[in-house]
Amino acid sequence: MVLEEKKDPMGQAIRDYFEQGRAGTLRVCSSLFDDDEMPVPMLFRTESDMNALERTALRHCRGRVLDVGAGAGCHALVLQDRGLPVTAIDVSPLSVDTMRRRGVNDARACDFFDDDCGGPFDTVLLLMNGMGVCGRLDRLPLFFHRIDRVLADGGQVLADSSDLRYVFEDEDGNFTPEPDGRYYGEVDFRMVYGKVKGPRFDWLYIDFATLARSAARAGFRAELLCEGNHYDYLARITRA
Repeated sequence: MVLEEKKDPMGQAIRDYFEQGRAGTLRVCSSLFDDDEMPVPMLFRTESDMNALERTALRHCRGRVLDVGAGAGCHALVLQDRGLPVTAIDVSPLSVDTMRRRGVNDARACDFFDDDCGGPFDTVLLLMNGMGVCGRLDRLPLFFHRIDRVLADGGQVLADSSDLRYVFEDEDGNFTPEPDGRYYGEVDFRMVYGKVKGPRFDWLYIDFATLARSAARAGFRAELLCEGNHYDYLARITRA
């Protein structure tokens, strides 16, 4: 669902930083973690400031690219500079407006699951824990159905995520997930920027083995491209 401006804290922060060179505190609230702060300048980083997973994903992009959850457009701009046609989408209209002003040629305010994103695409890119857009584990079949509709023949998905197992391990490494039986990587978040409060939303952190099994059930194949330094990884998903 595309956000209203009055409920778009990240978009407000991105616009402020673009226009003023600074922004206030963008708070990230969750029932699982302590409140945290998202550094707004990070959303404007150049390729040299990106982590190894991001740089690897950008190197593997080919053909026409759909950048999902593009934010301020840092990945889209790198790919454009390499001559790739990129469609950058985000549910934040203010972020999309900033992307356009920064030079992203095709930036659209739309929801990956609900709206027409164009296509078909040779690469669908989901970075910054991009698998989170699924929200919950039971939405993975919908995700793969959507991917099947937007991917060109021979297309690929490049997505990163993290395994939150470490959050539920004790000092001896014993795994004790939440007692309600819910998958341990399902987290709820809410962003706040000044007086602007966004709606609560679900975000999925999925371990690679679970992702691979879910992909196989949907007729896809998940390949582990590389692993990061803190339980994070980059995967490539293709039709089986």
